[in-house]
Amino acid sequence: MQYREFGRTGVKTSLLGFGAMRLPVIGEDHSNIDEEKAIEMIRYAIDHGVNYVDTAYPYHGGNSEKVVGKALKDGYREKVFLATKSPVWQVEKHEDFERILDEQLEKLQTDHVDMYLMHALNKERWEKIKNLRFSDFFEKAKAKGKIRFAGFSFHDSYPVFKEIVDGYDWDFCQIQLNYMDVNYQAGLRGLKYAGSKGLAVVIMEPLKGGKLARLPEKVMEILRKYNKNWSPVELSFRWIGHHPEVSTILSGMSTLEQVKQNIDIMSKITPGNLTDEDMKMIEEIRKTLESFAVINCTQCGYCMPCPNGVDIPGNFRLYNETVMFEDWEGGRRTYKWLESQKSAASFCVECGECLSKCPQKLDIPNLLKKVHRELAEVK
Repeated sequence: MQYREFGRTGVKTSLLGFGAMRLPVIGEDHSNIDEEKAIEMIRYAIDHGVNYVDTAYPYHGGNSEKVVGKALKDGYREKVFLATKSPVWQVEKHEDFERILDEQLEKLQTDHVDMYLMHALNKERWEKIKNLRFSDFFEKAKAKGKIRFAGFSFHDSYPVFKEIVDGYDWDFCQIQLNYMDVNYQAGLRGLKYAGSKGLAVVIMEPLKGGKLARLPEKVMEILRKYNKNWSPVELSFRWIGHHPEVSTILSGMSTLEQVKQNIDIMSKITPGNLTDEDMKMIEEIRKTLESFAVINCTQCGYCMPCPNGVDIPGNFRLYNETVMFEDWEGGRRTYKWLESQKSAASFCVECGECLSKCPQKLDIPNLLKKVHRELAEVK
């Protein structure tokens, strides 16, 4: 296993981090974790060098922290850096920060968390936690020994990311990054900026929710053209691990076989592991995948905000990626979530306000109809 400096904290973490978000379950109930298999997987990973375990308050319907706590008994807690997250959407007053942390510590069966994150920050949640004096909570929790390092995970645009990084003396951050998301959310700029400020950077969604683990045949032909025998998973991990600012790459593993494969791959990856030709190949792969896009949306966001709450770029991005990776099941599942958030294409009332704002001159209302028609209906 490869290890890297965790920013300026003075500790080293394994390049592979165990993400406890996609643990094996029994039946169709996502909250019903197969505890025996999950504990076996987590302990196998730790026995083979993984020392970063990441969970969160809402994972698996609130049961992930409980199972991780069980897995870390019998001496395993002392072998890892344990990370979990504050569900800031449930924090209504300052005292809620510590109350929820205490609840998490009880579920995890530990007296402290090594890495504690403000979960899924965006512009709105950032303003909320500032008003609720999150910084005072962090300082008190550190002084009491309940947490060691303070961080945040992030889902918004780069300017918001930069504002948050500059807004507190963070120890680390967690961002979504892969070779297809170089300009999405914090993106590659965010990785470099956080690294320049001395923050450790933990990477989530290295495989885009599993999409990059199954590449179309046309893309696999590019790998063969460059005489690479890498699997799609190794390709993705190598690209992320190439960047020295990356401390840990989280993988949400669901089987013991995935754990074994990822441990093997991560043992080979060092900063700068890719050659110029490798980078050229990955750029060709990215452009090939992007060429599959059906809707010519550049994600500029000029059409936003929609007066009816539709996330126009998000719907178009989801549709393009569904086509790109031939993942209709995943696309429809995500679209259903957008509907629950009242931001899906179905909420378009064809007011036309977006039409004059789109630099690409897209017929947005009719394209949103197409998105809804193909992602909401079962084929």
